Amino acid sequence: MSGQRAYIGLGANEGDVVATLNAAVEALRLLQGCEFAGVSPFYRSEPIDAEGPDFTNAVVALDTMMEPYALLLALLDIELRLGRRRRGADPRIKSSRRVDLDLLLHGALQMRSTPLTLPHPRMHERAFVLRPLLDLAPDIELPGQGPAARLLGALGHQRVERIEPQS
Repeated sequence: MSGQRAYIGLGANEGDVVATLNAAVEALRLLQGCEFAGVSPFYRSEPIDAEGPDFTNAVVALDTMMEPYALLLALLDIELRLGRRRRGADPRIKSSRRVDLDLLLHGALQMRSTPLTLPHPRMHERAFVLRPLLDLAPDIELPGQGPAARLLGALGHQRVERIEPQS
């Protein structure tokens, strides 16, 4: 399958986060119009602009024929199936969540619209996104931002710890 390489950020800090993220990875693996290209290790990170306990995060790579909006809708559907409830009056403060799937990159596409901004608008400021992204694509550059490795280097104050696989 050709198409675009898309990267999806996964995160959770409520419930059985490893099981939920594994279910999200499996749902992404089975997504129509996409070919699964890989998943990063899981990482634990402290919440940034969010409430609750530490988050568990990962990134999935997909080769997709889907347009960005269609892929976004598929991600929202997976979130709902896995028990995501959107709530909270102040959108700047994120509440604890069972699962969160963010479309980070769709090829080199740059766009800004009400439902979707690409690249994801804050990914260059989030070590919990850049660290797993670099596991999948060590030389990746973020459109309009530069090399992800350089961007991660400026975020040393953000704690991100790799979680060893559980057997």
